Amino acid sequence: MGLPPFNVSGSPFSVVPIHNYPELMKKTCELINSEWPRSETARMRSLEASCDTLPCSLVLTTDGMNRVIAHCKLSQIPSKKMACFIESVVVDKSCRGQGFGKLIMKFAEDYCRIVLDLKAIYLSTIDQDGFYERIGYEYCAPISMYGPRHCELPSLENAKKKYMKKVL
Repeated sequence: MGLPPFNVSGSPFSVVPIHNYPELMKKTCELINSEWPRSETARMRSLEASCDTLPCSLVLTTDGMNRVIAHCKLSQIPSKKMACFIESVVVDKSCRGQGFGKLIMKFAEDYCRIVLDLKAIYLSTIDQDGFYERIGYEYCAPISMYGPRHCELPSLENAKKKYMKKVL
């Protein structure tokens, strides 16, 4: 069933799993594509795959769930059954710097701990490591979302991405 909409008492904001609110998919697709353009069809298929387990897309809404402010996608890590990977986090450009990234990340962590019974969250970032450090993430070795590797990947060693982890 998942968590009910996360809503700080008296707050006009809610964080919800998108598969429980399919009417938000089009607006969420537009938000994600404003940051990382991709075909609407591919984006919608990704959002439609959201479920109570993994993958799961979470959205931060306001205005009676008529406006999508932020989105994050949680994905499975085949080699780590008790962890997930935050594949993407995006906040509407007009709403950045107001704590919405922190709010959606807090809900994602709660969802992972309470609903999914996970013990850790991994992510990668190119330029937001300061933000993730402030909310409790620590640097870690690169991790593959695609299963165990039996050899080193030199491309990961030279990547600009920084991998981070938070134990729940």
